[in-house]
Amino acid sequence: MQPFSYAKAVSKEAAIATVEQDKNATFIAGGTDLLGLMKDGVKTPSKLVDINSLPLANIEFQDSGIRIGAVCKLSDVAFHPKVQEFYPVIAQALQQSASPQLRNMATVGGNLLQRVRCGYFRDPVFPCNKRTPDIGCSAIPGYNRMHAIFGASEHCIAVNPSDLAVALMVLDAVICIQGVEQEHRIAIDDFYLLPDETPEKETLLQPGELIVAVEVPYLPKRRSYYLKIRDRAAYEFALVSVAVALEVEQEIIKSARIAFGGVAPKPWRAWEVEEFLQEKPINTATFTAAAEVAVKDAKPQAHNEFKIELLKRALIRALSIVGVEEAGGRGDK
Repeated sequence: MQPFSYAKAVSKEAAIATVEQDKNATFIAGGTDLLGLMKDGVKTPSKLVDINSLPLANIEFQDSGIRIGAVCKLSDVAFHPKVQEFYPVIAQALQQSASPQLRNMATVGGNLLQRVRCGYFRDPVFPCNKRTPDIGCSAIPGYNRMHAIFGASEHCIAVNPSDLAVALMVLDAVICIQGVEQEHRIAIDDFYLLPDETPEKETLLQPGELIVAVEVPYLPKRRSYYLKIRDRAAYEFALVSVAVALEVEQEIIKSARIAFGGVAPKPWRAWEVEEFLQEKPINTATFTAAAEVAVKDAKPQAHNEFKIELLKRALIRALSIVGVEEAGGRGDK
């Protein structure tokens, strides 16, 4: 690990000014991802600016929804009674993230900014366009079982690892960002970028900007659920995951919001599936047809074609769970 200096932030303004002026400085809160990257030599900041003392750890419920501070610990959000009641998809996603120890340390802002779990990205021995643009992607000809089947490019096929981001995607969450001058808000679907020809750019966050909160609108008529499929039951990243939010009336889907994780460089909103499900009855035939719509544009790599069938089954299962709950346990068995 390269030497670095450490400073404890006394205000948002001072912290942002420090990082904006020193391009090699970076913020740290939980540090659960950052320190690993530093140990691997992938990230080498000259200074760490600790933001844990800033007033960014509140969970505020308002008439319009919820505002979650960026320094909130994942465990505090996951087990907050009102989050579990009104936003179960968030609670479920967080409870399946990392391990209890890491959830007690990791923060909401850090989770949304964690870097890809591609082994080639995290090992400086291998060429990687995310670390050094235009040097090549080792994952494309290499072992790519965990990689993307949607949204990839010839420059990068890594997937976004955040469970929380997938849940927030179906809730139309907004990322609140503080810059040098003022706070501004970005819809989560716009916040994350596809690799295209610039895989080194993963989000719209600019140097010196700080995520200060996440705002989620109140959706009283929708029941939500998060399903994560992984190689083992704990402390593992998703092979595929599905976040579902449905509004149902008399066993007819009035609106649907669907997002996938583990299959794309950003949380993948399934817009065509949502459109297909509208005004459809809750039954197995509907869910099976929706699964086919979901994967029709998938482009698997050499070692991850299994994700197509896995995603179909995961979507059917998630829709069935939410659909039966919405129908009061009746559903079409």
